[in-house]
Amino acid sequence: MDRWATFDCYGTLIDWNGGVGRELERLFGAEHVGRLLNGYHELEREIQHDRPAATYRDVLTTTLCRLAEREDMPLVAADEDALARSLPSWQPFPEAAAALEDARNRGWKLAILSNTDRDYLDASMELIGVPFDTSIVASEIGSYKPGHRHFEAFVERVRPELQVHVAASLFHDIAPATELGLPTVWINRLGEAPEPQPDVELHSLNGLGDALDTLA
Repeated sequence: MDRWATFDCYGTLIDWNGGVGRELERLFGAEHVGRLLNGYHELEREIQHDRPAATYRDVLTTTLCRLAEREDMPLVAADEDALARSLPSWQPFPEAAAALEDARNRGWKLAILSNTDRDYLDASMELIGVPFDTSIVASEIGSYKPGHRHFEAFVERVRPELQVHVAASLFHDIAPATELGLPTVWINRLGEAPEPQPDVELHSLNGLGDALDTLA
């Protein structure tokens, strides 16, 4: 069987909260990071919904500027694109490469469905160091998850016999995948309560290969 594991990248394979949080700390101070990170999540969702054709580079910059304005915190012009500049250096989770290699060795093909731009994803895949068979990014399809277009474009491209979606975000990934009838593996890194309920819940990518095989 042609078995595909599709992944979100940022938050699942790459430490998105860590990358954004470090820049927020640098810009505004460590004492504000928790509140600002929650606000950033909220504003980014709104901007992606309102501007589905925007590049992720623009989304990062616009969100940071709106966050600073809303919180009445200083942000000089030279730092407005701080998140956009830093993203290529955001690091993979330590277990990511080994988990992906294990899945490949079990016969799974790997794909990324990402709310980002091609140059960003290419840089992140190089840091991960494991080859992917295909990838789809938001800026090339004019749509951000939780919209369904990533999933539709993937099916149009590869016609998978079996697809399991692996992701950390309930809102962006597990919910739309469930709506489309896909089996899901939720990487619950933050100790959240599941809504909707995934097929398998893990707390890191450790054990991914076994989880995928149970859904094949």
